Amino acid sequence: MAFCKACGQDIGAAAFCPKCGASQGAAVAPAGAGAPAVAAPSTEGLQENVAALLAYALGWLTGIIFLLIDKRPYVKFHAAQSIVVFGGLTVLRIGIGIVAGIFGGVSGFGAIVALGALTGLVGLVLWILLMVKAYQHQNFRVPIAAGIADSIAGK
Repeated sequence: MAFCKACGQDIGAAAFCPKCGASQGAAVAPAGAGAPAVAAPSTEGLQENVAALLAYALGWLTGIIFLLIDKRPYVKFHAAQSIVVFGGLTVLRIGIGIVAGIFGGVSGFGAIVALGALTGLVGLVLWILLMVKAYQHQNFRVPIAAGIADSIAGK
């Protein structure tokens, strides 16, 4: 039996670990094949940092997609963090919209509009920051959201 060099999972004859996605070195050609050994491509087809960046591209929607299709821990964490951060901001913006609709005629309406604009600005800054950090392969952890993302990603 062969085991993953990174996590110890039983991998059989696979070139990549089914649990963590780590490469196990060059694939061995069958006896008598005569062809040079070629490493098998990853099943995702994307580099880890590009997949993590794309998990943030459309907010929580791409977070859900990458959480379901990618098994690499780094990508799963960023997908889960995308769901938590941008899902939370979406819920917050919906709540602000409801409050603005209910209390739109009240004199404090300007504060509600400002809160909605601030939420949008925070979302934009986080979106850019998280995509850049994921691409640079830095594990940037948003306070509170990262702990929830760890539990979603299975860490």
